[in-house]
Amino acid sequence: MTLRLLPAATTVPVWRRQGIRRLESRLQTPSGAALMDLAGLATARLALAVAPHAQTVWIAAGPGNNGGDGLEAARHLHQWGQSVQVCLLGDPDQLPQDARRAFARAQAAGVPIRRGLPDSAPSLCERDLCIDSLLGMGATRPLEGELLQAVEWLNASSARVLAIDSPTGLDTDSGQPLGAAEHMVRADHTLTMIGAKPGLFMGHGRDACGTLWLDTLGLPTDAGHWQTPDAELNPPPQAPSHLHASHKGSRGDVAVVGGESIGPHHSMAGAAVLAAEAALQGGAGRVMLCLLGEAIPTMPPDLIRRDLSMLELAQLTVVAGCGGGRAVASTLGRLLQHSARLVLDADALNRIAEDPWLQDLLKQRAARQQASVLTPHPLEAARLLGTTTPEVQADRLVAAEQLAQRFECCVVLKGSGTVIASPGHTPRINPTGNGRLATGGTGDALAGLTGARLAATGEAWTAACEAVWTHGQVADAWPQHRALTASGLVAQLR
Repeated sequence: MTLRLLPAATTVPVWRRQGIRRLESRLQTPSGAALMDLAGLATARLALAVAPHAQTVWIAAGPGNNGGDGLEAARHLHQWGQSVQVCLLGDPDQLPQDARRAFARAQAAGVPIRRGLPDSAPSLCERDLCIDSLLGMGATRPLEGELLQAVEWLNASSARVLAIDSPTGLDTDSGQPLGAAEHMVRADHTLTMIGAKPGLFMGHGRDACGTLWLDTLGLPTDAGHWQTPDAELNPPPQAPSHLHASHKGSRGDVAVVGGESIGPHHSMAGAAVLAAEAALQGGAGRVMLCLLGEAIPTMPPDLIRRDLSMLELAQLTVVAGCGGGRAVASTLGRLLQHSARLVLDADALNRIAEDPWLQDLLKQRAARQQASVLTPHPLEAARLLGTTTPEVQADRLVAAEQLAQRFECCVVLKGSGTVIASPGHTPRINPTGNGRLATGGTGDALAGLTGARLAATGEAWTAACEAVWTHGQVADAWPQHRALTASGLVAQLR
């Protein structure tokens, strides 16, 4: 068995529920050890590692195979001298075959097993451990009855919580709760089995899982030949080479187009300036700022002010839309037709969503080998797809892939578990970043950083993957006691 922390420094395959089921069937051979035996042993070992001084281990076991994993873990922990209490929420005679066997083995070993929940929650202290083995990845309906009561007890306990495979109440395909968000286990640790699941890294999954561990239960490293992954975890970018002969001209030029003025006293130039500063900090050789309004903001000395008509678009990487308002619409036809490389954000995406002609121009860029990256948040993605934000969030992988196929370009669907998709590539789920990024201006910073990476590499896929990981990592490394601001984030980009 191989236990590892997630995310990792390398690309990790991710499978939806259906793909994991197929891998399970390949692994479960008559001559091999039952997967439940391996899962129970892995859980017991991790339980000792994360709560070595626990006086009591309380296991809430459900009516399916996830409950069987918990019963197997209980047997090992009991045999190792731990004080274990199991509440089985189901009829032992109605358990699936492997779980029924696990129940019999635990019972024969002397594990105390109670049918159903007691009248009150177990009395546990901070050193103790709860194991959530109520429902696994197969769950698709909101919780009720004793299952819901057990989740409430787990969340209210002062003991640490270890979830087996996934926190109960979480949809492992989407990262959305099966019912109300408060009816989902909030684990301190989650041990997922066989392979990573997308919902553990998206939406509510990132908050629910705590520290995430993976045990492949003997899955070969080339299992992608058995079952094509639905996605991959986005790994850290490779360290760039710093050649002595490099100069600002070799790192690419970026032009930022945005910053509409609204009336005589209001301007959105700040968004464009943030994107331009991010491009500078991200390594662009030269950055030109093309404002669509009359305001003249305070600018860093390294930024170059340019009129859009003066730009040689065929030589440039252009970042368009940050603070662009409705004024950016008049520039998009030219930018879409002539920019060598193009990052479209915010108001540029909204204007394209409104105009079929602009949509056609965007699709035509691929045939001319002009690199394009879209960076929508869920509402912008919904507008481009002609759907709703809840529908986008219900399946972020599908939404990102639909956008990439429709517009034949690279798409960065922002949010909890940002998804990067592009034709010809397995989608990636980004594991870095946190709620601090829900701050005004951080999206502008990502657009600018993506522009810098695109100018340096010339490859939309590489640029998007590197920029998204780096952007999120800055937020992860941000001091807990300090509020994250967009300008502060930009200052830390490299």
